Amino acid sequence: MNNSKTEERLRALMEDYHKSGSSPSNVPNLSLDFDDPEHEHRNLTEKEPRRMREDPVAFMLNIGLHYQGTGWRGYQQYIGNKIFYPGFSDRMKSLVLNSRKVEQVIQELADRQAQELVAVQKKNMTEEERAKRIMKQRKRSQKELEAVAKGIAEKCISTMDDIRAVRFFAFALNNVLVRLYHQGVHIKESQWVELKRVALMAQQKKQSLILVPSHKSHIDYLVVSYIFFRLGLQIPHIVAGENLDLPLVGRLLKSCGAFFIKREWGGNPLYKTIMEEYITTLLSEGMNFECFVEGTRSRLGKLLTPKLGVIKIILDAIVDDRFSDCHIVPMSLGYDKIIETYSYANELLGNPKEKESLWGLITNTRVLQLKWGRVDVRLGKPFSLRNWLEEQIKLRGPMDLTQTTQKSVLLKSLGYRILSDINSVAVVMPSALLGTVLLTLRGRGVGRSELVRRVDWLIKVINAKGGQVAEFHGMSTGVVVDRTVQIHKDLIGEQKGKDLLEPTFYGINPFELSYYRNQVIHMFVEEAIVCVALYTVVKLGGSKVDQRMRYTDLLEEISFLSSLLKLDMIYKPGGAENNMRRTVRWLADNHVIEVSDDGWVGLSDAEREWGRENYDFLCFLIWPFVESYWLAAVSLFSLVQSRRAYSPNSGSAKAEMKLFANRAQALGKTLYYQGDLSYLEAVNKETLNTAFTRYQEQGIMLLARHNTPKSWSEIFLTEAYVPERKDGILVPQGPLWDLVEHIGRFRMEGKNRRDSATVSTRVLRLAEILAEENAVPSANQKALLKKLTQESKQQASSSKL
Repeated sequence: MNNSKTEERLRALMEDYHKSGSSPSNVPNLSLDFDDPEHEHRNLTEKEPRRMREDPVAFMLNIGLHYQGTGWRGYQQYIGNKIFYPGFSDRMKSLVLNSRKVEQVIQELADRQAQELVAVQKKNMTEEERAKRIMKQRKRSQKELEAVAKGIAEKCISTMDDIRAVRFFAFALNNVLVRLYHQGVHIKESQWVELKRVALMAQQKKQSLILVPSHKSHIDYLVVSYIFFRLGLQIPHIVAGENLDLPLVGRLLKSCGAFFIKREWGGNPLYKTIMEEYITTLLSEGMNFECFVEGTRSRLGKLLTPKLGVIKIILDAIVDDRFSDCHIVPMSLGYDKIIETYSYANELLGNPKEKESLWGLITNTRVLQLKWGRVDVRLGKPFSLRNWLEEQIKLRGPMDLTQTTQKSVLLKSLGYRILSDINSVAVVMPSALLGTVLLTLRGRGVGRSELVRRVDWLIKVINAKGGQVAEFHGMSTGVVVDRTVQIHKDLIGEQKGKDLLEPTFYGINPFELSYYRNQVIHMFVEEAIVCVALYTVVKLGGSKVDQRMRYTDLLEEISFLSSLLKLDMIYKPGGAENNMRRTVRWLADNHVIEVSDDGWVGLSDAEREWGRENYDFLCFLIWPFVESYWLAAVSLFSLVQSRRAYSPNSGSAKAEMKLFANRAQALGKTLYYQGDLSYLEAVNKETLNTAFTRYQEQGIMLLARHNTPKSWSEIFLTEAYVPERKDGILVPQGPLWDLVEHIGRFRMEGKNRRDSATVSTRVLRLAEILAEENAVPSANQKALLKKLTQESKQQASSSKL
């Protein structure tokens, strides 16, 4: 590096040093100039040195600034109630363990244990002797339970006692982020100014900010905490799965606000109560709090349906007036590339899940040599939970919030409100633009000029629909495309050579690339459903008149599809019919379809002239999900009694859910490689499991849960959907086959699928093979049968006595 550049860099850093060191403020500020659009979007790490060999002077000076705790690096002045002082975690443990609810549950459990233990002892005791023994046992049990409670608190409650820990972590994380995401961590400053305003108000009233980010990667919570540290806001306490409580790194994460929880609490009332009291205590103390409404990382790229366990605790606490109010802050995190897409693809295809190692992930020297573009963090408008609750009660009329059913309605509404807010501020990253275009074009590949044209079109449409595309800062679309291809050279291939007229790009791994395409689907989900519903007649071919549908018929098909996919898609509020009118109008205004005066809907002449490229784009977005639901319905045929065991009215066979899901994936892979499925991603276990959940809601199948020998589930069909046999052979008839056929009408046409009779023959033959496998009891089923047999014998012997 030349000397003049080094000196300029050093001078800039020294100016930063003097500014931050000489004028401390009680309220950290953002430099904001709304008149200058370049200052609206800010790269937080733009001036951070990445590697020592690139700029050794600047790198060493930066280390010195962190060591001295200069400016934001010292984290001395921040908005929010005080954290990071000696005894902070001990105080939290004391508040939780001495709370009325924890003491009450300990007493109840101690009393129950004492009663049970004395009941199995000698029965020829007097009532006085029995009472004394119960009292003695109760005291012993209470001491044991208090020790257990203390152990739970020690393990779970975060230890934000020493500011040196968070300063060290901020330094380490700063170096990881600036190296891995070399194009920076980008924010929209006006959003953070608004958040600071709300945070100041919340601080005065001892209220909390509830941060609810999208969950794409392990580093989501690291990025959020880093930005809060850097911009001078109280770092949140973070709900994390106990799988991240790893040696060394778990302790460090706890010292920076993380607390680790189990996935299931139901069978442990003491653990459940302590966790609920801890969360409620944090909110009553005005501690910022972060949780993921999706529950887990999205392996698909799009938002998942809400998991409302932690949100329920918060809602229950505010309904019970345990704290005055809190402010919900939806957040969207976008990445040009995330670390885990390869492992996500493996998991979704049914391969064993790799053991978590966050520390190994962020310290892997090979990973740190990569350059993965940028991170964009956007905030939705914070809203008061108390105000939202009051508005909902006014809107819905009088509600009895002591009733579980009425409260669950509010809870679900809150979950989807948060998801909708996250989607509304989500930034479409360049990787999502390219992934979407490459996977929504027919053919093997696309030339560079055509790729740039379609990306430009997609940006224009997203902006016109009110979406947000990552800021390119003056770069041309061609440059953005080239940089994105370089970042994703493992997913996007390029063919070039003397015998080609222009570079041609193609998807190397469409399954993994679909992760980025799915980040766009929320922008077009209603339009895609309308187009796929219309495809039921477009696929038949013929004249323009033959490829039309009555508006009323189209509405029926849209209602069916929207209902079918409701657990996978997040729709705009307003109801199916209102959404359809708005969506049809948009498609007509954009010349994709046309609606005649007498109520017929079909493709527009302009769209036909353009080779159906925009119509096909919308269909391609949702076809993989349609195929997953079709596959899930087909796999239910394997729940018929095997041919050997079959007899009239024999009902549905039962299968262990986990094994059944694996066999459904095997069926899907077979159909894919034989040409009956167009998308390998239709085989992904996450969408299949969501489809099974939806079929359970629709009364097509049932799930029985068991706790012997461990927690597991059995699946079987309801009586109305049991497949039919004629002369012992499965036939494509009955309600279940009608469902398969109905979904099949929306699927993309393929060379092996024009003759439905041929398809049914192949599919049902494979279902017979799975039925034979499902007829073999699993280890869990054998254990359950053994238990039921023993219970039956005990009941028989008791009746004789």
